[in-house]
Amino acid sequence: MKKLKRLVWYFIHGKEFLNSPVYIAGQEKTKIELKKPYSRTDVINYLLSLAKGTTTYLEIGVRNPDDNFNHINAATKYSVDPGLEFEENPVDFKITSDEFFDKLRANQILSSNLRFDVIFIDGLHYAEQVDRDIQNAMHVIKDNGFIVLHDCNPPTEWHARETFGFYKTPAQGYWNGTTWKAFLKWRFNPAVYSCCVDTNWGIGVLSKTHPIGKSIAHTNPFYEYSLLEKHRKAYLNLVTFDDLKHALKEV
Repeated sequence: MKKLKRLVWYFIHGKEFLNSPVYIAGQEKTKIELKKPYSRTDVINYLLSLAKGTTTYLEIGVRNPDDNFNHINAATKYSVDPGLEFEENPVDFKITSDEFFDKLRANQILSSNLRFDVIFIDGLHYAEQVDRDIQNAMHVIKDNGFIVLHDCNPPTEWHARETFGFYKTPAQGYWNGTTWKAFLKWRFNPAVYSCCVDTNWGIGVLSKTHPIGKSIAHTNPFYEYSLLEKHRKAYLNLVTFDDLKHALKEV
């Protein structure tokens, strides 16, 4: 009897939630995001096209290489993924990003002198890990290179939830994690230029030398999502793909 009552309660209240304005608005924002015209691949290939000479590319967090890696136009490409989400895991280095950078620094893989034109970070989507990946990438990116991040512009707080497996939200199975917090932290750094291309869940771009966006004052010290929602354009330096191209053509 108790089990039956519980099922009836979930049916009634669950149906109310599915029809609630919050749930419907979250789904609509997902649909809008999925319809945006450019992908991370488009942005990365454009940035690589700006490099002079042969290009070297590194991708952190590959999962299925057909999603992005196989479509990247670079003379030399390296991929890193421990294979937790894709059993085949056809990548160059089947290890975590922390292990990869440790071994690279120690000259145990590739060469500690190797520098990359573009490093794409799309691994574990937790702010602490993303921040560490950015720090490590900064040491091996060329002075005129770019660090690119995926999932920097979550459309709702549900998309930016910390728990990936919690699907019963307006975001359903879509998940950007807390990557936006790491990107915002680097937006506070006056030694780095940055912007976020408003497509494909937010493509964050960091550069040591290209003036794609000045840093901002260190606001929102506790990384509250409500403040991101209120000041999204300024916090992320949200731009169109054409805006990014225009900024880089002026250099």
